[in-house]
Amino acid sequence: MVLDGLKDLYRSMKEKDLSRVRFQYVHGRVAFDVFFLIDETPFCLMFGAVNFNIAFEFAVKAGFVIDPRLPPEMYKALCRALGLQFDPNNPFSVKSFLGQFGQHIPKVAPATPIRPEDIAIYRRDVEECEKIYFLKWRDNSSMGKRVTLENLNKTRRILGDSIYQACMKRNISSCWTDDRSQRRDPPSLAIRN
Repeated sequence: MVLDGLKDLYRSMKEKDLSRVRFQYVHGRVAFDVFFLIDETPFCLMFGAVNFNIAFEFAVKAGFVIDPRLPPEMYKALCRALGLQFDPNNPFSVKSFLGQFGQHIPKVAPATPIRPEDIAIYRRDVEECEKIYFLKWRDNSSMGKRVTLENLNKTRRILGDSIYQACMKRNISSCWTDDRSQRRDPPSLAIRN
């Protein structure tokens, strides 16, 4: 299925030099934090159900094409969150859900900054997933150590591919905390040639 609404949002993101945006979408009784991440290949459309322990993602391929299927357990969890009862004559359709969502995609990219914890609360498949607040960068070379694959994965899943690449190239680890009072905005890791 093609989500045409992403085209205008993508153009607006490029005009504003944004690689990640967040906006809300309400479906039935559930509000979703929606993230459109164009710094990943393929692009990613991520939904996080506010006040529910549910998050799911769709790969957005060239032409803004999305496969409108979810794994069975995620499908069931989404149906429970939406308060839907199974009806064999009228089953819930993820394609229909995405079709309705497509009518609510903003044409202009919201300029609200996305903090690491905004994504970390939904991407729980990383090391130390309870530590969602960015703390600091650690230069492993100065200590004679190597950045771990687990840390690089967390960096990529939460901060994006360009920061992941910089950390891998420069042997830098992202450090995280579960203490909100210690959170910091990640300083730039621009790679210099």
